[in-house]
Amino acid sequence: MTYARVLRRHRKDLNLSQEELAFRAGLSMRYVSLLESGKHQPSLSTMKALADALDTNLIAMIGEAENDNDQA
Repeated sequence: MTYARVLRRHRKDLNLSQEELAFRAGLSMRYVSLLESGKHQPSLSTMKALADALDTNLIAMIGEAENDNDQA
């Protein structure tokens, strides 16, 4: 579930709503909500779309998720 926390943190850091993030990434708001709650796991292409929508690097987001996981 660490990717979910990283996704939520990045979205909130940019003061984006789930709806705005979903629009930017070409996803539904419901799906973004499910990803942030850890109820669904995104494909690599979805993760890339989300990283682009958040104006960040996918590798950096994955690294953050791994660091969160190491600390848990």
